[in-house]
Order: sequence, then C-alpha cells, then structure tokens
Amino acid sequence: MASLLYIDTSGSTATIALSVDGKKAAYRRHENAMEQAAVINVLIEEVMAEAGLSLQALDAVAVCAGPGSYTGLRVGMSTAKGLCYALDKPLLLFSRMLLIALDMLQGRDLWVILKARQEEYFAAAFDRHLHTLQEPKHYFGPDLAAALENDKESLLVTDVPQAFGDRNIITIAPGYAVDIDKWIPAAEDAFSKKQFADLAYADPYYLKAAFTTQSKK
Repeated sequence: MASLLYIDTSGSTATIALSVDGKKAAYRRHENAMEQAAVINVLIEEVMAEAGLSLQALDAVAVCAGPGSYTGLRVGMSTAKGLCYALDKPLLLFSRMLLIALDMLQGRDLWVILKARQEEYFAAAFDRHLHTLQEPKHYFGPDLAAALENDKESLLVTDVPQAFGDRNIITIAPGYAVDIDKWIPAAEDAFSKKQFADLAYADPYYLKAAFTTQSKK
C-alpha cells in the first residue's frame, strides 16, 4: 500500500485527491476550467494538509493524461512531472478513457466516446473485464460510424449522445469528474506492478494535433 497523489485537469472539473493505504484520505474538486492553473497548487496543499502528510511522504503521483482540454492536460502533466522531479518520485499515467470506463462499467463491452470537435471524436473500446479492445484514438465521424457499425452490441458511454441515434447509451454529464474511488484501486495496482512512466518522455495523450488558425498579419 502507498500514499498516492491524484491529479486530473483533463476536463472542466479538476480533481485533486490523496489516497493512503488504498483509502481516500482527502480530495478537492474545482469546477472552473479557466482557473485550473491558478488553483492546482493550492488544492494540492489543501489535500496534503487535510491528511497531515508532507509532499515528501508521497510514494507516487498519478495523473490523468487525457485526452481532453489541451490547456488542462498541460497544467496537470507539468504539475505532476514537476512534483515527481523535485521529490524523486515515480509517475503513473492514466487514460481518461480508461478512468471513465472504470466508472461506467456495467458488466458488458463498451465504447467510451468523447467529442473532440464537430464531427470528430476520441474513442476507445473495452471489454467487460476492462481489457482494451481498441486503443484510444482520434476518429472522424464516418470512420467512427464504420467502427460502430461492426459492433452493435457494445454500450456507448459518451458526452454527445445525440450523435448516435437509438444505440444503448450512457450519457456523460457536463462537468463530469473522474470517480476517485474507482481510480484508487487502479492506481494501487499500477503502483504495485511498478508501471511507472518515463519522466523524461511522459506527455499528455493529446491523440490529435492542436487546432490553430493562420495569422492574418
């Protein structure tokens, strides 16, 4: 068992939490995505103080690496890596798709589908035991439709339910935050197996290039 810090700034709701010996010791949520960079260190200080632990007492840092908000992913990853470098602690990376699947699993195969842009999606498929059937990737609408056409039995877990007609769907609500109680056992398992990321090369799971516009100057 370990003392693990959790950081998720991949969506509109930030989650910072601490587990000790497999149990949730403290957590904070912040629902304004525009303020994540400003509040993340404060939230970390608060959870550590509530648990009565110093940062040096941590055994590892777990971060939700995306996909999600580009800015949010950079905030979370840079904070997690900075702590790991400063404290000489290992880093655990988690896909947001896996964390959502952990939360929504209902004993059947499922797809987790998140809107990227209009007619573009991030999607991954998992079986009922959370084994990955399709690694998280970026899809254009027609490509995703073709993949789903060949799999009409799986449950769809998505934040854009209107895009998928009468399929069996669980809707991800606006402001959805990862369930820390589901994340903790997964992080404990990864820590026990030493599934640590290489700090020098760890990057967010963007899955697609940033959308930019050419300057008119």
